[in-house]
Amino acid sequence: MTEEMKTRIEKTMTNLKRNNMQPFYCETKEEACELVKTLIKSGDTISSGGSVTLKQTGVYDLMSSGEYNFLNRSVCKTPEETEELYRKVFSADAFFTSANAVTENGELYNVDGNSNRVAAILYGPKSVIAVCGVNKLVKNLDEAIKRVKTKAAPPNTVRLGIDTPCAKTGECISLKKDAPEMCEGCHGSGRICCNYVVCAQQRHIDRIKVIIIGEEYGY
Repeated sequence: MTEEMKTRIEKTMTNLKRNNMQPFYCETKEEACELVKTLIKSGDTISSGGSVTLKQTGVYDLMSSGEYNFLNRSVCKTPEETEELYRKVFSADAFFTSANAVTENGELYNVDGNSNRVAAILYGPKSVIAVCGVNKLVKNLDEAIKRVKTKAAPPNTVRLGIDTPCAKTGECISLKKDAPEMCEGCHGSGRICCNYVVCAQQRHIDRIKVIIIGEEYGY
């Protein structure tokens, strides 16, 4: 890792703490999984949003190990069951997620379609644990917006099999403008960029925990 990246991580962690979020740094995904075990306890009710990062790092396997009461949406068979589970998540002990971007100013930036993920990040679960590779670090919100439009949303639409312009071109159609607005994009029924959330300074100290891993994971 370069000295520049180390400096960026330190700055990000300092500002996360200033914003009343609890930052952690792990060199590897294995270290991150060991850390996660200290942040939850056996029998806790836990859940997560959809996240490639959680699967790539092994955190998802840990969650589904049987050690915890995992509210797992993937086992729901009907829309009604899924809706019921989403509501139960608000009373969970811990909610796991990644972030679409983490700014050096100590902010989390997330964009959602269905928005059960950002809803749980904002309110409900006692603890929110965000697991992020260093590829999610950006300088500011302008870079965070661009990251979603070029590096997060397009590959996610491909992964989910959603027919959107960005799935075909690799970037949001709004970037064809000189100065696109944050929420500009396509108007198709499959759009996954519907709600835009910035987590800045928090009232509930250390409710949101951010684990930065010194490797690249997710989109």
